[in-house]
Amino acid sequence: MARSKSDQAFDERIAKNSEELHELLTELYGEQADEAFRNLTELMKSSHAARPADLKRLDTKRLADPEWYKRGNMFGMTMYTDLFAGDLKKLADKVPYLKEQKLTYLHLMPLLKMPHPQNDGGYAVEDFDTVDPSLGTNEDLAALTKTLRAAGISLCLDFVMNHTASSHRWAKAAQAGDPKYQDYYYCYDDRTVPDQYDAVVPEVFPATAPGNFTWNEQMHKWVLTSFYPFQWDLNYHNPNVLVSVLSSVLGLANLGVEVFRIDAVPYIWKELGTNCRNLPQVHTIVRMLRIVLECVCPSVVLKGEVVMAPKELAAYFGTPEKPECHMLYNVSIMVNLWSALASGDVRLLKDQLDKLNALPENCWFVNYLRCHDDIGWGRVSASTRSSTRNSYTTSTRARYPAVGPWASCTTTTRRRRMLAAAAPRPACAVWNAR
Repeated sequence: MARSKSDQAFDERIAKNSEELHELLTELYGEQADEAFRNLTELMKSSHAARPADLKRLDTKRLADPEWYKRGNMFGMTMYTDLFAGDLKKLADKVPYLKEQKLTYLHLMPLLKMPHPQNDGGYAVEDFDTVDPSLGTNEDLAALTKTLRAAGISLCLDFVMNHTASSHRWAKAAQAGDPKYQDYYYCYDDRTVPDQYDAVVPEVFPATAPGNFTWNEQMHKWVLTSFYPFQWDLNYHNPNVLVSVLSSVLGLANLGVEVFRIDAVPYIWKELGTNCRNLPQVHTIVRMLRIVLECVCPSVVLKGEVVMAPKELAAYFGTPEKPECHMLYNVSIMVNLWSALASGDVRLLKDQLDKLNALPENCWFVNYLRCHDDIGWGRVSASTRSSTRNSYTTSTRARYPAVGPWASCTTTTRRRRMLAAAAPRPACAVWNAR
């Protein structure tokens, strides 16, 4: 049976990238690279074979217009499915309204299966392959993406690369004593290695979740939990973890997801003796993710969550020859916009803009008013932080009720939601491309 033009193009992309992909796997895994390469290649082939025909047509269209996401008319919303519509089916009914708002991009907050109620706003994922039953089914998600595409709206979902929920099947197997799945995480019998990490690795939430490790009584081991005790860090030193994660990404892409916001990406590789931030291996993994997507589903783009100083950002775009993320959140500009609004002083904003504009041309940022996450007050002076917060919480709340696109300006973030479960969540937030 003759192969279709789409299949032939896929074969060509595989052939073009196979050598680099094997080299990158060898950098990480040495003698284990050959097996990982075989497994990953088979995954890519099966994922492309399973990709729906309409998405393959979209791939072909986007290959002819690779910078489609950089258009000046890109305008998006971030929203919680349950707060905006109730569930995915009801959200599909509201697509005409979203199109009326001139949206071209919709970012739905985490909707994959999660434990309840302790889930960090959905960022503690229990199953990377399945929609949370409270919001619908995988079939509902596929139907929604099809409806959105017909309306000219691309769907973005978060993909949490750094950790799983402690109730994920891998974590449950680890707790039951399975050494295979204990090697999916960082598990230690005593404090020897954890103490070595803690000596140099900063705490993410020192006030609410101090320490980088959590004792698991069932397993009688210490587990690396960089964020919260119920979020177990994945061990990418194990190639099976990488292949499993990529399998889930490709599965979601085949449901019609067009943009992946990769969560907490600077943290994903851990190495003793380092601060476990922005390590070279992180870029190796992101580069591999980019290659895999370009081979299997080239219409899909990566948006990185990199909450770091401007000097750290350029590396996450890779190079024009070997690209990584397609775009990053413009975190510092969002913070300094609110600072300038409150203080009437644009000097800090200008300084940040100058630093970002000095980055290479391949650096492309999403400019946004607010998202679900924190305003990074630590990036500004104490006096500016105080004046901005005061202005932000009085004048803005008085002006905008806690509904619609400005709702995220009035609520606690997902990080705090674990401790303040009764706090209202934003329905949606607004952004546009650079």
